Amino acid sequence: MVLTGSEIRRMREAGSIVIEPFDERQIEQNSYGCCLGAEILEYSSDQIDPHLGLQVVRHVIPEEGLVLQPGRFYLGQTAERIGGVHFASELYANLSTALCGMFIQTSAPLGHTGAVICWTLEIVVTQPLRVYAGARIGKVCFWTNLGGELSYQGRYVGSEGVVPSRIIMDSK
Repeated sequence: MVLTGSEIRRMREAGSIVIEPFDERQIEQNSYGCCLGAEILEYSSDQIDPHLGLQVVRHVIPEEGLVLQPGRFYLGQTAERIGGVHFASELYANLSTALCGMFIQTSAPLGHTGAVICWTLEIVVTQPLRVYAGARIGKVCFWTNLGGELSYQGRYVGSEGVVPSRIIMDSK
């Protein structure tokens, strides 16, 4: 069952959901609106081999914005730390973001219970697009758990900022 906006507010006040920083104006009918953080990563090689290490270029988004290019893959982050202490969460682009040809979460929208993080965003654009730190780009909804509750213990626990793939940890 998905939480309504008023229940998200109530569960945040109770400590069962974390949203930092929190802005009351970002509460929606069934979600909380999230914003783009100030840093973008881009893999520096044209061929990615996670077993050889992942080299990235870090871009800090300037005040005038940063133009993202089609045919490239970027990693961004939410400006907020968001997650459910006692709820699973899910991140989606908002419609306005998608209508600009920007896709922010194409394959990993699930936030496991206990994963309270700045979400790493998988960013692809269909045409050159200028992005701005702090722009509202997505929404996170929260789901109740059915069954025994387990807290997330995966390889991204405690991650802060934009995180490149840690798939190499699967082979260890």
